[in-house]
Amino acid sequence: MTYDFDAPVDRRGTASIKWNMYDDDVLPLWVADMDFRSPEPVIEALVERARVGIFGYEMDFSELVEVVQARLEERQGWRPAAEAFHFLPGLVSGLNVVVRMVGQPGDGVSMATPIYPPFLQAVTKAGRELHDARMVYTIDGNILHYELDFDALEAAVTPRTRLFMLCNPHNPVGRVYTRAELEQVAEFCLRHDLIICSDEIHCDLILGDQPHLSIAALDPEISRRCITLLAPSKTFNLPGLGCSLAVSENPELLAQFKATAEGIVPYPNIMAVTAAVAAYRYGQPWLDELLPYLRGNRDALIQFVTERMPEVKLTCPEGTYLAWLNCHGLDLGEYENPYQFCLNEARVAFNDGAAFGPGGEGFVRINMGTQRARLLEAMERMAAAIQTRDIQSPQSS
Repeated sequence: MTYDFDAPVDRRGTASIKWNMYDDDVLPLWVADMDFRSPEPVIEALVERARVGIFGYEMDFSELVEVVQARLEERQGWRPAAEAFHFLPGLVSGLNVVVRMVGQPGDGVSMATPIYPPFLQAVTKAGRELHDARMVYTIDGNILHYELDFDALEAAVTPRTRLFMLCNPHNPVGRVYTRAELEQVAEFCLRHDLIICSDEIHCDLILGDQPHLSIAALDPEISRRCITLLAPSKTFNLPGLGCSLAVSENPELLAQFKATAEGIVPYPNIMAVTAAVAAYRYGQPWLDELLPYLRGNRDALIQFVTERMPEVKLTCPEGTYLAWLNCHGLDLGEYENPYQFCLNEARVAFNDGAAFGPGGEGFVRINMGTQRARLLEAMERMAAAIQTRDIQSPQSS
């Protein structure tokens, strides 16, 4: 079937965090939750399962394992054994489990910032130290291109660093790392004897020519020190149906993960598993139509910013549906950050870049996973607020 991603969806009154967080006149383009109807096969599978009418304790993940194995093998030539999987009610819980299971309080966790805020929160909550290194970027016209700074990573690591946390595709800067970059990460982690936790929740949302590759798929030696976190939630717009998975081909590492999670982190419920299986088995035609639409949104956003807000620089995401805007060139007057300026003056809610750690100050993150008309309306509001600010600014008079 053909999906109409331009069709407006009214999500107010549906208990949506994204749409209920702010006043009704605010356009919310923040949390990574798309405004598109989920794939019809997923909806049909949930309705059919609900008709059973009994929701007892069920924990059969065999079909989900099979569809994920097939997907990884088809896309990467990597097929972990069924025993390498463990299931979770959300990927963020997996981040927290890994940080708690590796090392002791006071040990270090290495990562490249800016990064998805739960990475940073997991480190703090577990009493670990953040051994971070800012990513570096170049500017070509209005486009930002980020890369890992391996010199800075080397400078930040200490004898107490125990874990490296990777986000690939990267949230918020949208990088999909090349094989060469992943091999350099692997060499760094081998040399410093670091466990690797790789968040790959956006791995099927590829907008550029660079295909996604799991770092664990590089070779068996690297895989044995990896825990890879995956989920269908971002790909098929199922974030409210919490179902994620951890994959490790090291039985000892996976046993440690399970022991740390035991009694604290539950398994996903039967409806979440039903949705995940249906999404992976039958949702690809929906995704095949979604990706060109997201590319169109990305390109429309870049064109708008380049033509109407040249002071702003932004990423051209290779993956995810998230754009990252550098607003340092704007005169925000009394406002401390562009997030608050856009919320108050433009009535648009983005994510505050400062929440993404060092290197995020002065940035906003935009969720492009919405109807194109809504995305462009948000940018029109931002451009109008900037123009009004420039007119009223004493520097302009």
